[in-house]
Amino acid sequence: MGRMKRELIERDDHGIEATRLIDLMHGRVGVHCWCNRCSHSAETPIGILVAQLGLDFPVPEIGTRMRCRSCGSKDVATRPAWQADVAERQAAAG
Repeated sequence: MGRMKRELIERDDHGIEATRLIDLMHGRVGVHCWCNRCSHSAETPIGILVAQLGLDFPVPEIGTRMRCRSCGSKDVATRPAWQADVAERQAAAG
């Protein structure tokens, strides 16, 4: 990547912080986890994560602490499980 592009990206990202568990706690939003190897996905309740990681832990970094229940991979990605995502999954399953 070129120097100018890298500088532009860094300038745009300056001041942007990752969503933290405390941000999800107020809305009682869980964390959607998915395995990049086998595509297994699950939602983890926010209470369990707060008890283990603390309120200030960034949601994108939670995946570095997880292992897939299906295949055992440690290549897990995480993001907030917003209500729109939950509604879409329920509609697809139903």
